[in-house]
Amino acid sequence: MISFPTKLSSIYERLEAIDPIKYGTTRNYSDGALTYLSPYISRGVISTKIVFEFILKAHYAPKEIESFLQELAWRDYWQQVWKHKKATINWDIRHAQEDVAHNQIPKAILNGSTGIEVIDTGLEQLFSAGYMHNHLRMYTAAIVCNLGKSHWLRPAQWMYYHLLDGDWASNALSWQWVAGTNASKKYYANQQNINIYFYSNQRHTFLDLDYPDLVNRSCPAHLFETQHPNLNTQLPKTSSLRINPNLSTLIYNYYNLDPLWRSDANHNRILLLEPSIFELYPVAPKSIDFILALGKNIEALQIYVGEFDTLKKSYDLVDIIYKEHPINDHYVGLKEPRDWMFEVEGYFPSFFAFWKKCKKQLS
Repeated sequence: MISFPTKLSSIYERLEAIDPIKYGTTRNYSDGALTYLSPYISRGVISTKIVFEFILKAHYAPKEIESFLQELAWRDYWQQVWKHKKATINWDIRHAQEDVAHNQIPKAILNGSTGIEVIDTGLEQLFSAGYMHNHLRMYTAAIVCNLGKSHWLRPAQWMYYHLLDGDWASNALSWQWVAGTNASKKYYANQQNINIYFYSNQRHTFLDLDYPDLVNRSCPAHLFETQHPNLNTQLPKTSSLRINPNLSTLIYNYYNLDPLWRSDANHNRILLLEPSIFELYPVAPKSIDFILALGKNIEALQIYVGEFDTLKKSYDLVDIIYKEHPINDHYVGLKEPRDWMFEVEGYFPSFFAFWKKCKKQLS
């Protein structure tokens, strides 16, 4: 079972173990040379730029690791879309989703009982470890949206809820890509595809069809029964903060737990957990436990559960510093830029339009 250590030394050990060439050729397989760094990138412990620069220092030729660099750049791309489109990524972004029957989730998905062995094993790992192979995420979304006829939004929220590496931009826009609202067509995967990439020999499932038949089939009986999942965040209790009025205050949050951020100077350091944000983007208890453990890498980090305005007024905070991110557009203070792999910003209608600009800087 995959696990995600929270000590900074262990995270950097994973960084040093990356094999970008093998990753590029095997990442779609169940036993591929994955990095398992996504929870740390999503939580802002390390950035895509840190990974990028680390790999370049290993003197790989950019062309031989282009697949790895592209996958890393996808994270920046999705974040750029969120940054510029803001809350509109919570609706069908390019096309209305076709053939929608409901806004719930098949109970077979929620219970991990689809009858497709690879999918059910992947769902079990999602619920227990907070992780799912990227290929399995696409398979699951295709089953829910394109066979189960669910609108993508609630299922995307459900998956985000369980993922330690939950990145709302990557998650929501990938679900939209599968459902055809962020792409020219819907994504399907049949049983043969699953068998190839996950070394399964299963037959006679509701996915065991040729693609024309799969695309045109009605909702399988396995997916008839649906349910609205209960997604609630259990935030820790807040306690009184110790604020030095002579120091500036750094605000950390669910997307910024960078232990190296301004580490060369003294600051008040506060992890802000806003109930309003977690109402919009709820996460499971294991995700809260994960960020609290990651926060131990930040010296003298204090936790505040409440809204930004209340924090600011209650402690008379004036000199506030934070990192730019869509979830904290309402913060007031000195806004610092995030680290990006490339100096490419703005909205691009496709990843490859974005990557074309990035590649010029790479060369």
